[in-house]
Amino acid sequence: MVEFDLRRRGISDQRVLDAMSHVPRHCFIPAQWAHEAYEDYPLPIAEGQTISQPYIVALMTEALALSGGEKVLEIGTGSGYQAAILAELGAKVWTIDRSVHLSEGAAACLRTLGYIDVQCSVGDGTLGLASESPFDRVLATGSLPAVPAPIMRQLREGGIFVGPIGSLTEQRIVRIVYHAAGSAREDLGGCRFVPLIGEAGWTEQGARRPSSAERRSEIDPGRYTGE
Repeated sequence: MVEFDLRRRGISDQRVLDAMSHVPRHCFIPAQWAHEAYEDYPLPIAEGQTISQPYIVALMTEALALSGGEKVLEIGTGSGYQAAILAELGAKVWTIDRSVHLSEGAAACLRTLGYIDVQCSVGDGTLGLASESPFDRVLATGSLPAVPAPIMRQLREGGIFVGPIGSLTEQRIVRIVYHAAGSAREDLGGCRFVPLIGEAGWTEQGARRPSSAERRSEIDPGRYTGE
């Protein structure tokens, strides 16, 4: 997997490649799919969610530019696999999911594998986790119609957001380096992720939530609005 699906496709951060080698992906996948754990495509987990393909996990992780010790918020815990990769890289990880079942299952798996410092929470991840902010990095592991303003407000100056932004059927992975005076945005390529449901994400019916500009008459000009 690492040699053929990651390194040969351009993943060059050796620390990311090592983390992908060390974390047992099969432990995060239902037993009936475990024999396909190291193939380069997403696989189903509980509640209609998926574990992302290894290449996308590596691409988004590499884009975070982790050196160790960063405080990272993951939006969408899912299986817990991405959180394990982040922890393997020495990040201090807070991960949040709206599903109690997924969050508890991921927490149990992470504990079993020794990732005891990953903090799993249940809630609306599209609003971030203000009680633990600011963060050095934020990673969204589900699609969003726009980068949520509450999440950008929880980044430190110079912090990085990575996540899939677009429609329900097609998104682009974006990397944003936050600066109060103006943030730099980079397109990392196309993708398809399951939607993140929440106040600053999608509705249960698949509709886009109203933007912050539509909900409010004033926008703080000193902060990134996400629209």
